Amino acid sequence: MKQISVPVALETSPELPFITWQKLAESMKQKYEQPLHYLTHMLLKQWDQSRASTTKNELIKPISNVIHPSKAEATVWVVEEFNRQFASHHYLAELWLSDPNYHDFVDTITPKN
Repeated sequence: MKQISVPVALETSPELPFITWQKLAESMKQKYEQPLHYLTHMLLKQWDQSRASTTKNELIKPISNVIHPSKAEATVWVVEEFNRQFASHHYLAELWLSDPNYHDFVDTITPKN
């Protein structure tokens, strides 16, 4: 993943539609045509779970009601850059052994030349 650079979000680019952090990740993957790191996906999943547990009787409101979409996207890219640079493959292997569904978040990495 270190071979793939984190894209620079353009201020003029249209905002991505999303309700949850995981949906934002899907939109970013489509828009920028590159995968997100496994650890980024896991963190976004935890953020969504923490939101869901606080709103048992309410519908989950879009994240854009709380944080501006461009800030949310920038936050994901900061997390992504960190994970791409510093995640240990040994640590990832341990996580994958404990997560039978890890393949749901693992994409093929093919750097563009």
